[in-house]
Amino acid sequence: MVYIPKKSGIIIFTSFLYKTITMFSQGQIIFGIIFAIAFTIVMITMYRKDMKLHSKYYKGSRWVLLAFIAFIGMIAAIKFLLG
Repeated sequence: MVYIPKKSGIIIFTSFLYKTITMFSQGQIIFGIIFAIAFTIVMITMYRKDMKLHSKYYKGSRWVLLAFIAFIGMIAAIKFLLG
């Protein structure tokens, strides 16, 4: 029986990164990076701008989220207990 070592996560990531870099041109990679940075900045700015509206119109949304998570947890517990 031949021992085949498992690939480490860093080797898998670097091979994925190499394939990605060779798949796109340098201009496409630069555009993607600039777009991702600009999109993140715009999203953060818009969220901060709308924060007053969020607190006014979505007061009870945390309770809805909590109830949803509890419901999913109950379903998972029932499935786990009943097998």
